[in-house]
Amino acid sequence: MQVLSEKYTEEEILKKLRKKLDERRYIHSIGVAHTAVSLMMAHGHGRVAEDKGLRELSMAYTAGLLHDCAKCLEDDERDHLCKKYKVELTPIEQEHPYLIHAKLGAVLAKEKYGVTDPQILSAIRYHTTGYENMTLLEAIVFSADFIEPNRKMLDCLPWIRAEIYQNLQKAVYMILKQTLIHLEHRGQPVDENSLKAFEYYKQFADPSVL
Repeated sequence: MQVLSEKYTEEEILKKLRKKLDERRYIHSIGVAHTAVSLMMAHGHGRVAEDKGLRELSMAYTAGLLHDCAKCLEDDERDHLCKKYKVELTPIEQEHPYLIHAKLGAVLAKEKYGVTDPQILSAIRYHTTGYENMTLLEAIVFSADFIEPNRKMLDCLPWIRAEIYQNLQKAVYMILKQTLIHLEHRGQPVDENSLKAFEYYKQFADPSVL
């Protein structure tokens, strides 16, 4: 699958990721990339007529591969890069730095990995929180991050994995619901984008699961 980078080949990007991610996160990133491609094959319908949808698949692969490119940075390096690239952080992000990686990751995907497509960068930016009325690519990467095969098995996962190939939006709602339950259980803050996304995607849920 082609990586949509203006500077690097797929092999070069994989080598760069191996240096920046631990083994578990690297394997997860590969899983998200391939899961995103499979979801795009199910829902993309080859809308780019000139190449039979191959660019859509490459977009999904690239975003999935790089979605966690800022995940394993040391605190000092993360803070330095945020200052260098003028990444604006919310009060919640400043208080809970583990939330920063998606926003910073979108910047690094452009600056360090040569990805310039704004749709790919946005999918990386929102892969953790989601937001209301996501684009197809954003919803796919958000979902692939949750369901990829290496994820810890949750009770909800088999249902979501089956449903997501039939009804992406309904599955996005269930992912958001499980995410909010998880954060509440752990006493962790909820990003405003996640709350807005949850309220938006509630319209696609079965009444029995509201």
